[in-house]
Amino acid sequence: MDVAEWLRGLGLEQYTPAFRDNDIDGEVLRRLTGEDLRELGVRSIGHRRRLLDAISALSTALAGAGVTLASTEMLVRADAERRQLTVMFCDLVGSTELSSRLDPEDLREVIAAYHRAVAKAVSGFDGFVAKYMGDGVLVYFGYPRAHEDDAERAVRAGLALIDAVGRLEAKAVKLQARVGIATGLVVVGDLIGEGSAQEQSVVGETPNLAARLQSVAEADAVVIAASTRRLVGDLFEYRDLGAIEVKGIAEPVPAWQVLRSSAVASRFEALRGAGLTSLVGRDEELDMLLRRWARAKAGDGQVVLICGEPGIGKSRIAAALEERLRGEPHLRLRYFCSPYHQDSALYPFIDQPAARRISPARARPRTGWKSSRPCSPAPRRPTRTWHSSPICCHCRLLSATRCRTSARSGRRKGHWRR
Repeated sequence: MDVAEWLRGLGLEQYTPAFRDNDIDGEVLRRLTGEDLRELGVRSIGHRRRLLDAISALSTALAGAGVTLASTEMLVRADAERRQLTVMFCDLVGSTELSSRLDPEDLREVIAAYHRAVAKAVSGFDGFVAKYMGDGVLVYFGYPRAHEDDAERAVRAGLALIDAVGRLEAKAVKLQARVGIATGLVVVGDLIGEGSAQEQSVVGETPNLAARLQSVAEADAVVIAASTRRLVGDLFEYRDLGAIEVKGIAEPVPAWQVLRSSAVASRFEALRGAGLTSLVGRDEELDMLLRRWARAKAGDGQVVLICGEPGIGKSRIAAALEERLRGEPHLRLRYFCSPYHQDSALYPFIDQPAARRISPARARPRTGWKSSRPCSPAPRRPTRTWHSSPICCHCRLLSATRCRTSARSGRRKGHWRR
């Protein structure tokens, strides 16, 4: 059951993050109490009453239809929809050879381990595993839950599952996968088949293109179509495969192999930085930021919060400010949150190591470098001080970094820098 859709139907979609962060699925939803809703942050009595009534009605309806708790987890919308969808096909390399080498029971364990690795990688990016086809897996990004960055999620999931499958060694067999990804308009949601063979179909050119790209991909490679490449911009590094011939499509199809995530830290720069237009209608806001900058330079510390709806231009104003300050001495520190690391505490700081803030030459320890300040506690007589780490007063990073002091007295070792 899609809890987010259920909340949206009640007009209470503001509680979706709380339900998602606390792992509220269809089974848990039916057993929620008023106290549970309070702990989820539902402070309004009216909202709690509305949720409890809807939960009771849902339980009654499912019980009347004979739907079990287990089957509610598989409920998705059955109405066909026209959607922009990113489709991924994943295939196990050399599965035919494995079937000739392994006993059927051993092969079953290998395939099961492969399926688990793929499902775990896909679920980490909120993808939907639509179908297992032997050694192949069909995955949707953008259905039943859509995100603004579904193409990026698909590519990251493809890289993650390539890595996860490569680390598997089931039955002493080294496994490899290959992935094809394409994005486009489809009609998705029609239920076809009956019983255990029933599935939700997707109709359009996109799934066929993704399957063809997967068939031409090398082992441990993620190949994407031009439609996906336009959406992910410079978020990744690529190898241009040129226009390739694929079965069933008359014209050659441009394709790229995704190598790795790019070093571009800002999503705004990666997706839109190449062709920025002039900033219009933001003179007042930009002047206010420049006034705050002038006060900060005068010694009056300032903090400015830029907030607004997605797409309104917050990053564009920050980029315009950076352009204005390009000729002035300043230090820029940038930290970015990620929707893929919501459960990782302090991830923006973990993802911004000192190597991003200082040049590579300064990031390497330099043997015999003399400190500009003594360690604490200072030796009794002036001595030379060497540091085993570049994170010190020389690079002006405030850090409690352990240093080694070469003092004439052997007792002065292992001081902590203040």
